Amino acid sequence: MEVIYGLIPGMLVLGLAAVAVLFWAARSGQFDDLEGDGQRLLLDEDEVQDRDSSDSHRQSGAGSETRPDGQSSD
Repeated sequence: MEVIYGLIPGMLVLGLAAVAVLFWAARSGQFDDLEGDGQRLLLDEDEVQDRDSSDSHRQSGAGSETRPDGQSSD
């Protein structure tokens, strides 16, 4: 029976630590993109590289436009 006096506070400390880690993860953006990693697993490596390069091309503010088939209009 004396062991329970040590186990209950220990469980409370571990529970509070788990809740603190959960809130930290939520605030730091760990759960922002839940589907992205799953989609990257299913796509071929070439498609992922093409998608990454087109995303970086769009973010760089390049002036050329791309058609829906992925070809540039230049």
